[in-house]
Amino acid sequence: MSRWDISTTRHTYAEPAELDMRAEPVTHLKAWIEAAHSAGAREANAMALSTAGENGRPAARMVLLRGLDERGLVFFTSYFSRKGRDLARNPFAAALFFWPEIHRQVCIEGAVEQLPDAESDAYFSSRPRGHQLSAWASEQSEEVESREVLEQRLEDFTHRFEAAPVPRPHSWGGFLLRPDRFEFWQGRSNRLHDRIELRRDGAGWMQRRLQP
Repeated sequence: MSRWDISTTRHTYAEPAELDMRAEPVTHLKAWIEAAHSAGAREANAMALSTAGENGRPAARMVLLRGLDERGLVFFTSYFSRKGRDLARNPFAAALFFWPEIHRQVCIEGAVEQLPDAESDAYFSSRPRGHQLSAWASEQSEEVESREVLEQRLEDFTHRFEAAPVPRPHSWGGFLLRPDRFEFWQGRSNRLHDRIELRRDGAGWMQRRLQP
């Protein structure tokens, strides 16, 4: 069996139409997520979320986008997870979507704030019951002695809420990333990719093309 040489692995991109960025960036982002979903992306709403703590050390992880409107991007997590603690100390983040199926990616940067409790309650109540129980059982990012301990915690909370709706833990809820920068990337032939940057400029957006 031949060894895979990562240094020579590359993909030649098809030649799409040039990016047309006349619409508002959130509208473009929605359209690209929908195009990726239609093209077969398994989780087109998955994004790499990068944060930095008070020491400036960056961290990244995959999360699911759960809301997108004129305010920005919504995601949910434990407030006491590493990303939650990072955002409490340094309330800024970057999100990256990459869809190889359509040769596109989008980077978004901006300030982050917690969602109102009512929005977090509404989303939590829409989750599958097993996901609700796991939010109670898992103290996200904390050390656990074994898998068995984690599963026992889930069983304990399953019994605790057996005859009642599962309430949202106070340690779990939503965040809103308010974008002040977007970068839309479209793969093109010979690595002459399209890169269009949009930066917040008052109530509108300032646009410029970047070299690939």
